[in-house]
Amino acid sequence: MINNAEFSKRLQKIIDYYGESASSFAEKIGVQRSSISHILSGRNKPSLEFVLKVLASFPEVELYWLMNGKGQFPKSDATIKTEQQNSKNINQDLFTESENKNNSNPIVSESEKNSIKKTSEGKTIERIVIFYTDGSFSNFENS
Repeated sequence: MINNAEFSKRLQKIIDYYGESASSFAEKIGVQRSSISHILSGRNKPSLEFVLKVLASFPEVELYWLMNGKGQFPKSDATIKTEQQNSKNINQDLFTESENKNNSNPIVSESEKNSIKKTSEGKTIERIVIFYTDGSFSNFENS
């Protein structure tokens, strides 16, 4: 069983180690800021989803240490390097074949390029709006 007060201390140690505020930490792991606040204050217990998000976002955190306080934080350098090497090998295997395929076949054929040119002739861009993940946006108008 998780000791809520001890878990809160370990979570605060992770936040301090990375030099994050509670809100930036919440954003990095993909939870609401109130979730961090409630767990740190002891009001709520962490869910399995919360713990998994912390582990996925911060590979230096060990599950056993986070849950029980036994083990070490951050993980030893050897463990981190081994995990990084394994992920590099996986990434190379996943993308090596697809990069070769992309280089051999053009994305847009010549006939498609011509049809795009024909349909856009005589048209001008009036406005472009870019939406960001934080809910803000930028508006660019042709003047």
